Amino acid sequence: MRDPFLRPPASLVKAAAPLAKSLALKTLPLHVHEILPAFCIYEFINRVVSPYVSARIAPKTYPHLTRKTKVNWNVRVVSMVQSCFINTLALWVIYADKERMQMNWKERVWGYTGASGMVQGFAAGYFAWDLLASIQDIDVHGRGALAHAASALTVSMMGFRPFVNYYGLNFILYELSTPFLNIHWWLDKVGMTGSTLQLVNGIALLTTFGCSRLIWGNYQNYRMYTDIWRAVQNPGELPVPSWLAIAYLASTTALSGLNFYWFGKMVQTVTKRFEKPNKTQEKKKKK
Repeated sequence: MRDPFLRPPASLVKAAAPLAKSLALKTLPLHVHEILPAFCIYEFINRVVSPYVSARIAPKTYPHLTRKTKVNWNVRVVSMVQSCFINTLALWVIYADKERMQMNWKERVWGYTGASGMVQGFAAGYFAWDLLASIQDIDVHGRGALAHAASALTVSMMGFRPFVNYYGLNFILYELSTPFLNIHWWLDKVGMTGSTLQLVNGIALLTTFGCSRLIWGNYQNYRMYTDIWRAVQNPGELPVPSWLAIAYLASTTALSGLNFYWFGKMVQTVTKRFEKPNKTQEKKKKK
């Protein structure tokens, strides 16, 4: 399936060619026109749209937040827009790209379709922005977020070799849980901690996170590891360099490890919101 987005400008393709050649990212020039606008749009949302809209939607909350909390709030607005957009796009391509559906193990490792490249292009633009945001405000986001952004960008960019472009699209669906995570955080900030809405959202968050990242994600990891192992064992005309296999597997394994860690933290956080206070806590409140 061809890239349904606009054709890349010839001048941009030509400008990106030297970088793509030096990094061995053959299909990168075909999707630079998706990466760069995505990066710029997310930065615009973060710097302009989110502060403007948030101050009007939550006038009693947003203007009074600390600098760090405002940074976190704005980043979550970007994350919300991106996750809704990229999930919709990925699910549509998975359903509509018949060429992708018929891929065998060799094509899943080395194959490429323009539509899959488009999704990875938009995703790479976001992850590049996310990496920059994580570096700029590491005191707010932490090293875990920085590691996640770096790993996600690495996985996205490797799809432009192309290498396991097929699985890159499947891993995009990690983002299905992101809207619920952001809503949970916002409900805390607007004084709705422990509300029925937060309970329902918390159940949706744990369900989508567990299904999309732990079950679906690790199933896709298993399939990908199997296909890469076949490619290593049967090099033929397209051998898999050891460094490439190690780098990709290290990135996806790091993401999986972070997902298990974050899931444990989420369970603690969500259950804590709805725990009944013990007798000691009740006495302290009375005092």
